[in-house]
Amino acid sequence: MDVVSVLVGLVVGAVLGAAPAWAVASGRAAERVRRAELAAARAGEFAAQEQSVRAMVEPLTRTLDQVRAEVGAAERARAAGQAAMAEQVLQMRAASESLRGETAQLVTALRAPQVRGRWGEMQLRRVVEAAGMLPHVDFVEQEQVSTDDGALRPDLVVRLAGGKHVVVDSKVAFLGFLEAAQAPDEATRLARLADHARHVRRHVDQLAAKRYWDQFAPAPEFVVMFVPADAFWQAALDADPALAEYAFERHVVVATPSTLLALLRTVAYAWKQDALATNAQQVLSLGKELHGRLSTMGGHLTRLGRALEGAAAAYNQVVGSLETRVLVSARRFADLGVVEGDLATPAPVDPRLSMVNAPELVASATDQVVVLDEARGVATPG
Repeated sequence: MDVVSVLVGLVVGAVLGAAPAWAVASGRAAERVRRAELAAARAGEFAAQEQSVRAMVEPLTRTLDQVRAEVGAAERARAAGQAAMAEQVLQMRAASESLRGETAQLVTALRAPQVRGRWGEMQLRRVVEAAGMLPHVDFVEQEQVSTDDGALRPDLVVRLAGGKHVVVDSKVAFLGFLEAAQAPDEATRLARLADHARHVRRHVDQLAAKRYWDQFAPAPEFVVMFVPADAFWQAALDADPALAEYAFERHVVVATPSTLLALLRTVAYAWKQDALATNAQQVLSLGKELHGRLSTMGGHLTRLGRALEGAAAAYNQVVGSLETRVLVSARRFADLGVVEGDLATPAPVDPRLSMVNAPELVASATDQVVVLDEARGVATPG
């Protein structure tokens, strides 16, 4: 065996020994290629799915952003509203404290009898002015009269038509009503309301004892007790339902602002009727005077119409004479060639006039014309 054969045998053996390894390596490379292709295919599918999901999620994302923005705006508005509400609450609290303080001062002031009396007088004057009575009804405040028991000075004396008077006096029963409003329990409130009714009853007795209708005669036999608040009188009636009848029996008419306003409006109506009755005679005299003047004017119009008719008839006679007697001769100058042009004929006047047809004017005018014609010695036609 020579060297060449040995070498050829070695090469063939090496080739035969490497063939399995090469086959294994080739299989592994193909597997890697297949896996890479599979991974690429899966990556493409994943990208497509991701794109599809993104297309589906994107509108939802925009909606969520809008919702987030609106929620933020609502939260800011809520915070601003709460701040404004807190500010308003503080202002209301301050106003309430101020009102409470002023009310406490008013209550303290009204506890004094002089202050209550002055307040009642002011309310009475406001009602009288609100009734619009000043131009029609004369009223006197604090008019004083002397009696055997001393001087009397009612708050208001309203003068009625015909020289009569109505006396109005203001009475403010307040302490019992105030204590009832501040009562801690129902029993205390009812007890204070009973005290309030007794105070009103006492005012009725005091006012009835003064008998103002005798001091300011002529006057109806009653006096008006003005209660400056409807709530005061209603509270007294709730505690003592017979109080109104009790006051009427003693010739005292209790009036609140609303009822006194109605009473004063009635007085104003009476003043209007009185003024109408007072001026009735003047109206009658004025009517007679106007009627007489209309009659005189009717006579003047009739005479003026007849004068215009006479003037129109005379004018038409002149026009007729001009046409038949003058223009006939004047036109001959044109025929003789002395002058040129024609003479225009004046138009006649329509004497028809509108006549007075009112019976009262025609009758009076006819009588006046007859009198005038008789005075001139002229026969009146018809």
